[in-house]
Amino acid sequence: MAPPVSLGIIGLGIMGERLLRAALDVGAESVTPVAVWDPAPAAATRLAGITEAPRMVATPDAVIAACDCLYIAAPPAAHIPLADAAIAAGRSVFIEKPLATSLHEARAFVARAEAAGARAAVNFPMASSPAVAQLSAWRAAITPENLAIEVAFPTWPRGWQQAAASWLAKRAEGGFTREVVSHFLFLTRRQLGPIQLLEAQVTYPPGDGAETAITARLMAGGVPVTLQGSVGTTTKDDHNTWTLNGAIRLRDWSFAEGLGADGTWAQAPDALPNEKMRPLVLKGQLAQVAAMTRGEAHRLATLREALEVQEILEAILAS
Repeated sequence: MAPPVSLGIIGLGIMGERLLRAALDVGAESVTPVAVWDPAPAAATRLAGITEAPRMVATPDAVIAACDCLYIAAPPAAHIPLADAAIAAGRSVFIEKPLATSLHEARAFVARAEAAGARAAVNFPMASSPAVAQLSAWRAAITPENLAIEVAFPTWPRGWQQAAASWLAKRAEGGFTREVVSHFLFLTRRQLGPIQLLEAQVTYPPGDGAETAITARLMAGGVPVTLQGSVGTTTKDDHNTWTLNGAIRLRDWSFAEGLGADGTWAQAPDALPNEKMRPLVLKGQLAQVAAMTRGEAHRLATLREALEVQEILEAILAS
């Protein structure tokens, strides 16, 4: 078995800490965290409380120097400068979405990275989801005819994201379309093919707040897709469905379900709630990060796939 690759982390917010803890636990065979940087004093305090966590180093450059692979969990505006620096230093890059706050910058970055043959991928966890694997097995037995995507939230950001509301709640970088719908468009791209936006409508609050509702019609690999998203329309902290042909669906991130002859939805035998599924997904993602860093084949989302998703998202938000 190949030894674990060394992982550096920039950004110890919700996602950075989640991946760090997974790397120390379920992902230890694949990666070894070696350095962390975050400018917030509170991040250093949290890091100190994590058993066996690596040190907080003085600069982003120190993280890059210490690792084989850089995980970038900073806010979107910092993604490309950090990724460029890591790639220039010969490191692999695992980056959160979106790629950037500007489509022009995202396109230019992807072109540079591809031309350089960079080892780089984007963290769309559905690439390693057992529930998605089950969905794929079911999909292979049917001919896709239509797809419906729905997401709903009681408030935005979600309760567990309030610490990041300074940017997640704002139109410039945040919103549920970029943060959540992106995952389901990635899933759609993987399952059905290239996506084309036909029409969309977006509702924004006064000021600079993020969207409160979206509707859109799309095509994915020739299959009609409807998309709906809204805030204030559910009591769940996070509710979503990805339903193909009205017959199979992914619900609330982790439940693969099929419609029975009696008209009721039945879960896959090994279905788990998201909080129990997440460690399995992160373990899979980290194994793929290690493969990507070693230059091996992997199933992580490519930069090109992430750019295609971002192109659609920004077109929806500009409608």
